[in-house]
Amino acid sequence: EQPPPYTPTADGGIPTINCRVCQAPVSLEGKLHQHVVKCTSCNEATPIKTAPPGKKYVRCPCNCLLICKSTSRKIACPRPNCKRIISLDGGGGAMAPPIPPAGGTRVICGHCSMTFMFTSTTNALSRCPHCRKVSSVGSSYARRKCTICVVLGMIFILAGIGVTVGTYELARQQGGIYFAWVGAFIIGILFLIRACYYGTLKVSYIQTSP
Repeated sequence: EQPPPYTPTADGGIPTINCRVCQAPVSLEGKLHQHVVKCTSCNEATPIKTAPPGKKYVRCPCNCLLICKSTSRKIACPRPNCKRIISLDGGGGAMAPPIPPAGGTRVICGHCSMTFMFTSTTNALSRCPHCRKVSSVGSSYARRKCTICVVLGMIFILAGIGVTVGTYELARQQGGIYFAWVGAFIIGILFLIRACYYGTLKVSYIQTSP
């Protein structure tokens, strides 16, 4: 991947370049000595200088910018949610179809619609490596968690009401009972707040085709 051309600003101002991933303008103020700059919109890197002698830039399909020897034939993406092996041809560094990690699943983020690898087998919550936001892989996980939290929240709130009614007279002599009331209501409310979190959680879907 070659660096994009600078875009000069009016009156000899600070030049900018367009991000190679999202095309957002990236200011080069104070960064002209660097080889790459990071886009503030998508957090991906874009080269502003040619690669050092004997090196070349390669863009992984997950948008991670890699640098390797110009003679390299293969390179592995270091991102935990990708880990694909990129095969490079002898000249231009074209990429062969990615090889996903064993047990990995390609997922389309519910926030930014970018594709990433989901490899966890114990947790259906996933953080997108592109936008860094958390989503539920499939709607069933979030729906199940929401239902559980609603049920537990209502149990604690109803228990708090029952304890309050049943011990109202006794609480006048033993003030410590008030703490039991408050504790039951607080726990119930916390469960309901958690239920709202799962109920409004964005859903990412498994990609059915490459």
